[in-house]
Amino acid sequence: MVSNKSDILKILSNNYPNFLKKDLSKFIEIVLNEIQDALRRDERIELRDNFTLEGKIQKARIARNPKTNEKINIQEKKLIKFKMSKEWFKKINEKI
Repeated sequence: MVSNKSDILKILSNNYPNFLKKDLSKFIEIVLNEIQDALRRDERIELRDNFTLEGKIQKARIARNPKTNEKINIQEKKLIKFKMSKEWFKKINEKI
């Protein structure tokens, strides 16, 4: 499983030897920046047959520190909601 940009770059450079590594690296940066900017604009990102990413706002709330039982105010914040497609779910969970 790919876990970071350098692994993605290695896979892409092996699959596409015609491209320079610096061009592939720039491509990865552009794609990740576009995903980040779209999430900031509260847009939904969908890679068909793979997954969707969507911004979600978590409301402000009062939480509790379990050690001291002290109440803490938590401000409203944005979260990223990830949902994989049914096809991807089947591929991941099929028996080997």
